[in-house]
Amino acid sequence: MATEPKNPRLTERHRQILEVLAISPHGRDVNGLLTLGFKLETLADLVHSELATVRIETVENRDSKIEVALVQITDAGWRALEGLTTRRRSPRPPEDR
Repeated sequence: MATEPKNPRLTERHRQILEVLAISPHGRDVNGLLTLGFKLETLADLVHSELATVRIETVENRDSKIEVALVQITDAGWRALEGLTTRRRSPRPPEDR
């Protein structure tokens, strides 16, 4: 059953992050988002509102392993973004028919 986001009030910065996540189907690294100038608090707002999720992936490179936190847009995030971009073309890829 689909649920609506817990916090429907989104700022321009929330919309910007959702747009960045929308063009990254497998998610974006938290550190990369911070490098782009987004604040951790804003990312946390999206996760708390269930508009985005965070998952941890382990990346192996020769003899070392690192854990990477990836942020990914949720279905509720897509719906919120589509509602915010009614005057523009949505960045969501078309669904297969």
